[in-house]
Amino acid sequence: MKAWIEKVFYKVCWWLVWVFYPKTTVEGQENLPEEASIIVGNHSQANGPIVAELYFPGKRSIWCAGQMMSVKEVPDYAYHDFWDEKPKALKPLFRLLSYIIAPFAACVMRCGDTIAVYRDTRIINTFRDTVKKLQAGNHIIIFPECKKGYNQILCQFQENFVDVAKLYYKRTGNELNFVPMYLAPRLRKIYFGKPIRFNAQAPIAEERRRICQALMDSITEIAEGLPEHIVVPYPNIPKKGYKTNHSTEAIL
Repeated sequence: MKAWIEKVFYKVCWWLVWVFYPKTTVEGQENLPEEASIIVGNHSQANGPIVAELYFPGKRSIWCAGQMMSVKEVPDYAYHDFWDEKPKALKPLFRLLSYIIAPFAACVMRCGDTIAVYRDTRIINTFRDTVKKLQAGNHIIIFPECKKGYNQILCQFQENFVDVAKLYYKRTGNELNFVPMYLAPRLRKIYFGKPIRFNAQAPIAEERRRICQALMDSITEIAEGLPEHIVVPYPNIPKKGYKTNHSTEAIL
């Protein structure tokens, strides 16, 4: 698509989602630092990026899988990441759908305020772009879950996103805050917890573990303290497999 067509298409999509997506309110906004920080939340399937785009209070950029910005790469990524858990009989349908959505998904992801994330040597570009956005005053929103179960609220966090704080400290001399964010689509709310500050003097491997554990613990604590509701998990599993925030069984 030509650039101007992509921008018009993006604005139309944004407006349609704004109209039809359930209105969402924010709780705990006082926990957001005034300075730019890393906001870390549960993915909640497509709800995380949608809510971050529509309702996050303030300047923000969202980490997005780089494959979702390329028409050629969308089909394989979408098929395996979105619909890997679908019944075998329906998989040909979702394979076809992955090709149909490719040009539209890539357009939307490129036109939004996103930062492309890669799992190869291009990750250094992700970190550099992230630091530039932070220096410009943008909060960075990251959904770091993988498909390994953790508890009834979350899947396990991938840890390497914490390394952004090390690069940011080298560039600015400032220690970043990481803010836990819990998305509860069934309650139509976003909740922010108290920030966790990066310690530039500690070994980075220790900081990855400490910060990710503290974030997962905080998000879990926020969720468990709310009225009982169904948690929308990261994996696109059948709805009969969804748990509530008071369940004791982890999502595997």
